[in-house]
Amino acid sequence: MKTTAVQIASTGGPDVLQLVDIEVPAPGPGEALVEHTAIGLNFIDTYQRSGLYPVSLPTGLGSEAAGVVREVGAGVDTVSPGDRVVYTGGPLGAYAGARSFAADRLIRIPKGISDEQAAAVLLKGLTAWYLLYHSYPARSGDTVLVHAAAGGVGLLLCQWARHRGVKTIGVVGSAEKARVAEANGCTHTLLADTPELAAQVRELTDGRGVQGVYDSVGKDTFFASLDSLAPHGVMVSYGNASGVPEPFSVMELARRHSLFVTRPVLFDFLTTREDLLEASETLFNLVADGTLRITIGQRYALADVAQAHRDIEARRTHGSTVLLP
Repeated sequence: MKTTAVQIASTGGPDVLQLVDIEVPAPGPGEALVEHTAIGLNFIDTYQRSGLYPVSLPTGLGSEAAGVVREVGAGVDTVSPGDRVVYTGGPLGAYAGARSFAADRLIRIPKGISDEQAAAVLLKGLTAWYLLYHSYPARSGDTVLVHAAAGGVGLLLCQWARHRGVKTIGVVGSAEKARVAEANGCTHTLLADTPELAAQVRELTDGRGVQGVYDSVGKDTFFASLDSLAPHGVMVSYGNASGVPEPFSVMELARRHSLFVTRPVLFDFLTTREDLLEASETLFNLVADGTLRITIGQRYALADVAQAHRDIEARRTHGSTVLLP
């Protein structure tokens, strides 16, 4: 089967993204050939393209897509031809019209959820799941700080936190994004360029600080996040949009009243198919009952992937972004 795919031969800016024609191999044992209908764009894709996260070159990009199973390889009993499925994870290569992928990592898309919605929510939703359930398990009555609160993960975090009785202070890039975050459950919003961010957080929490911080920005916000925490608070650093945080002395945690810092990775919480199915079922049930609303802020043709990367890096997007083959 022939299709179009996006590949890079070198790391760098969006201009390194190249559209190529490829031959998709027939699925091998344990694999299924999936014809994509929607592809999820995630910030981690820009890290891999730029070289912040090293990858072997040349390579495809993308780790999330939805589509239809067209063929299965030997030994596959988890999916069948005609199934609508979605997946996330490696190896890279979701930026394509079709691909063969490990069948035991495919998830059937529930009725009532479109392919675009599934591709827009799976990775971001599972990220929100492990942040709220495992990295800092926020409890009813807590207040947490959410960076990039109007982004794909941020909007889901705010909605999910509200569902769990957790208040959120969201950091956003503009007044428009503040309105979006507040419409999705964010209790308070602060602009990213707010002077003395931590002082503003403490003002909103009667001087106490927050119990947890979910920080996807990295270098530029790391110490402001630490300074926003209450004693014994937990800093969850899960992204590097502004670069990797600089090394720091553990005494910084002692000076701020016995803080905790964690740097988790999603797939350390999804090591088996049973883990994946349980987490995705939790996610899709909350989507189905309306607790979590999927915001697809923008759609791009796969051929316009470079512009999509430019826009997400320039923070011109909100919610989730999908690429359409």
